[in-house]
Amino acid sequence: MFDNIIGQKAVLQLSDDIRAGRCAPSMLFYGPGESGKGSAALELARVLSCEGNTAWKCPCYSCERYRYLLHDDLLILGKRSFSVEIAASGASFLRNNTKLSSKILFFRSLRKLQIRFAPVLLEDDSKLAKNKNILQSFDEKLNELWTLDTAACEKKHLEKLCASLIEDAVVLENEGLSAKIPIGHIRSASSWCRLAPNGKRKTLIIENADNMKDEAHNSLLKLLEEPPQSVNIVLTTQRREAIITTILSRLRQYRFFKREIADEKEVINLVFKDTVSEKLNETKGSLVSAYLESFSIQNTEKLYPLAAWFIVSLVRLIAVSIKKVNGKKIPEYFNMLGEYYKQTAESIIAERIFKSNIIIKKLLDNSDNLKGDSFSRFFKICFDLLTNVSRKTDNPEFIAYNDMFKKYIREAVTAVEILNIKEAPALENMIYNFKHAVIRGL
Repeated sequence: MFDNIIGQKAVLQLSDDIRAGRCAPSMLFYGPGESGKGSAALELARVLSCEGNTAWKCPCYSCERYRYLLHDDLLILGKRSFSVEIAASGASFLRNNTKLSSKILFFRSLRKLQIRFAPVLLEDDSKLAKNKNILQSFDEKLNELWTLDTAACEKKHLEKLCASLIEDAVVLENEGLSAKIPIGHIRSASSWCRLAPNGKRKTLIIENADNMKDEAHNSLLKLLEEPPQSVNIVLTTQRREAIITTILSRLRQYRFFKREIADEKEVINLVFKDTVSEKLNETKGSLVSAYLESFSIQNTEKLYPLAAWFIVSLVRLIAVSIKKVNGKKIPEYFNMLGEYYKQTAESIIAERIFKSNIIIKKLLDNSDNLKGDSFSRFFKICFDLLTNVSRKTDNPEFIAYNDMFKKYIREAVTAVEILNIKEAPALENMIYNFKHAVIRGL
């Protein structure tokens, strides 16, 4: 069991607990992104429902259904990024279409998204229900993939089917999922947990459990206080400290660490049947995250110069505004930002722009409107660029402006991802607030 979870000691303790019959009804898997928390939760669900030897290739009916994530005793909640994993899995499948493991990998990546639209959740969620047509289309294509003899199928047909599934998945992810887990989902999941399982046990997985609406906490707490005997509940998070204390106290905790580079390379090799490029070897963070991101339409390589251009354009706009309003000297912080990123900015857009509406239009036109998780990833790059400059000096003024800049960026990300405000007005509001905060402070 857990043979597919590479480089994590937490699964050794989890395996011991299962063998000793002391598996907790409710658990928390916490640790950095791409450390295997979600995969471990899915493997736990399979193992606890297994009617055979618990090995990954166990031939029992339950394990067969779990390998494709088709078991009725599994329910998953919580928003996360699906598009890059689906794209990477699809690319692996097209490279290795004769291998069943690659087909399973792609199918599972799509099912991880589809499960979030389970009928039990659709009943009381108008946001999910409005995607009924695309869900039906998605389901039909997924069924085709399930029954298709991919080894005998023409490559062009496979490529077309994969592209169509990935396109539908992006729409479902962007338009069908709430930014935070609503109370209705927790209530529906609680009702589902109290129904008898079809097999041995049910498993409820709540990913990114820290990203939950306040009123949903009490509903979840009630479920954790009296969990049905035939159900295991697994919460995952990157930020253990963000889980409220009353919930945390009812969970057995398993910590996942950032994997060693060798282990991350093994994940890429065994799971995606791929090797790490020379460029990826230079990655300072998670190698798996960087690998997955390389399949994003808006990857870091494209967003980095655009972020530099956005910062330089905003600096120029603020400089012009300062001169118009009070004619004061431009703070050195903005001069330094402009000089530091000018060359990178002009490598992507040479035109100098001084109006916020045109800056926003250029940014969105050159980034496919920052769809999906591109908005937050774009501003994470902006964060990094700002930090690089502020580190070069101990000037308190630099730190103050940097913090101000980041404050309004965070507000824009919250507006888009939590409040569902469109990207253009969120950017307009951010620029306006930052510009006037700078002018007021002079």
